[in-house]
Amino acid sequence: MAVWALGINHTTAPLDLRGRFAFALDQIAPTLHGLRQSLGQESRHPGVETAIISTCNRTEIYCAGEQAAIDHTLGWLAQSGGVSPALLRSHSYSLEDSLVARHAFRVASGLDSMVLGEAQILGQMKDAVRAAETAGALGTTLNQLFQRSFAVAKEVRTSTEIGAHSISMAAAAVRLAGQLFEDLGKIRVLFVGAGEMIELCATHFAAKNPKQIAIANRTLERGEKLATRFGGEVMRLADLPERLHEFDAVISCTASSLPIIGLGAVERALKKRRHRPMFMVDLAVPRDIEPEVKALGDVYLYTVDDLASVVQTAQANRQAAVEQAEAIIDVGVQSFMHWMDQRHPEGGVVPLIRQLNAQTDSWRAAEIARAKKLLARGEDVDAVLEALSRGITQKMLHGTMAELHAGDAEMRAQTAQTVSRLFLRSQSKNSGL
Repeated sequence: MAVWALGINHTTAPLDLRGRFAFALDQIAPTLHGLRQSLGQESRHPGVETAIISTCNRTEIYCAGEQAAIDHTLGWLAQSGGVSPALLRSHSYSLEDSLVARHAFRVASGLDSMVLGEAQILGQMKDAVRAAETAGALGTTLNQLFQRSFAVAKEVRTSTEIGAHSISMAAAAVRLAGQLFEDLGKIRVLFVGAGEMIELCATHFAAKNPKQIAIANRTLERGEKLATRFGGEVMRLADLPERLHEFDAVISCTASSLPIIGLGAVERALKKRRHRPMFMVDLAVPRDIEPEVKALGDVYLYTVDDLASVVQTAQANRQAAVEQAEAIIDVGVQSFMHWMDQRHPEGGVVPLIRQLNAQTDSWRAAEIARAKKLLARGEDVDAVLEALSRGITQKMLHGTMAELHAGDAEMRAQTAQTVSRLFLRSQSKNSGL
């Protein structure tokens, strides 16, 4: 059984390209059906497991089957987004086996997010897993992968302070607005949409007691519920162009496949406002606000990518928590790969190779973490490097040395031959033996 993943995120692909591969939750089931059908035809194994995680910052496909089919998965995704495989390949990442587990665990724990340690991604992953399960695309292997991801994320959040210093996208939006307006209590704020992100933003802005809060949403019922909570009013999306000029700040995040606030509407709003500045935040992928709006002189438009520099703060304070989280993830990866190997003992040397890689990765991570602590305390760099290399060497040779000193003479002789063949081969060749 092979496990593979393909994805793009905020570090590998620009906003507009990510927008081409954004899947709403109600699109997941038919999309998974098409992917499984395509993979089944390619591999002649229709039972391929699949899941798709799609957020404003990432779209990732996870698969499990008898053989990895990364190239075919990439070709299928490229076609679904209307781009060439070469373009998608240049902005994507592909992973197999233990690297898939490590990535999934890091994503669930908030280590791969634009906002380090943010908790929203965990809920989004759980939604994606439920959607895959409902669509009948989730099997034993991927179910184990994701359930272990959730367990690792829970341990990371309870055992470390990974989220203690994070700044959410909503808080970042308020901070930017505060740089433009002297008093947020005197502005009128319009929220477009009524989903989780808008609710978070409305909560942060409401804490500043703005002069007015309004919610524009496609369905009035959901908009009214949110507006009532914050003492605001609700309006239909259709009324937005005629009322846009009333608001100093506009925060938008909907699931629309096309922009809902165009350049013309903003230009007319600015004219009615006599060019008083407007603060706009587009948190949607694909975009809710036409990108040309950013060129207008009296508009301050920010996208999810623009907020990256705001949220990446207090990095030094989080470094210790990150190291702790990575150690927890290392253990989780080893546990998942051990579970995989137990399910397929007929895999010959492959399970052993995986265990060796996992063990050496664990040793390496432990020594690197130790070296970083020594460097942080001001220890001499050369001494730290010497200790790092010695520590890794001792860990790698510990079992070998123990075997050379164990057993009777015949057993030790056999062990010595094996050790010579494994460790001294290049020396023998170089010396002409």
